Amino acid sequence: MMKDLIINGSRQLDIPLDDVQVDKLMEYARLLVEWNEKINLTAITDDEGIVTKHFLDSLTAIKTGYVKGKVIDVGTGAGFPGLVLKIAKPEIKLTLLDSLNKRINFLKDVCEKVDINDVEFVHSRAEDGGKNRDYRGKFDTVVSRAVANLTVLSEWCIPFLKQGGYFLALKGPLAEQEVKDAKRAIKILGGQIEDIVEAEIPFTELKHKIIVIKKVGQTPLKYPRKPGIATKTPIGTCYNLVK
Repeated sequence: MMKDLIINGSRQLDIPLDDVQVDKLMEYARLLVEWNEKINLTAITDDEGIVTKHFLDSLTAIKTGYVKGKVIDVGTGAGFPGLVLKIAKPEIKLTLLDSLNKRINFLKDVCEKVDINDVEFVHSRAEDGGKNRDYRGKFDTVVSRAVANLTVLSEWCIPFLKQGGYFLALKGPLAEQEVKDAKRAIKILGGQIEDIVEAEIPFTELKHKIIVIKKVGQTPLKYPRKPGIATKTPIGTCYNLVK
């Protein structure tokens, strides 16, 4: 059943996968369930849920046309969407960043057992990673499915981008309101809204949206701010943060 869901779902998205890629996703799912008994990775552990809400949802980012080159998944968690994108597009150079070392260990185990190469693992908060010279301004694409609102997420993610690169934020159906609220922050961070891509998830009634933000200017050096500040005081909420 899982194999058929992956094959047919990826075809519906017009992102067909070969037998090797399908097998890798199936082993990834097995390891996810196995590790989830030891550490909290996901509340979704049934075959259909893993395929639709994790794998197919992650694959929709490819439909933007911007998953290429050096890609970083910020707040990757159990590897969504980054690791799924790497399986579907093995040519990308992927970096997975997460603040919890247990999740990084899980991702390393998946890559070793599923034979996924050319992946860098970074145990770091997004705020610290965005200040690190090894990562700041180094990526063609940033992807994130983190639960933070777009204003906060933009402060965490845009600093990683090269000028001309793209930030893909996988969001729910209320994305337009988040975009409206985040426009000022995105501009301050050197970005501009390029597109909002509709993403229907096969075999579900879920309709997600991918916000595409292009980096058109430099991100001021003070961003991202220290851990916790973006959430407590989002950019644009008081004068001294935007002047």
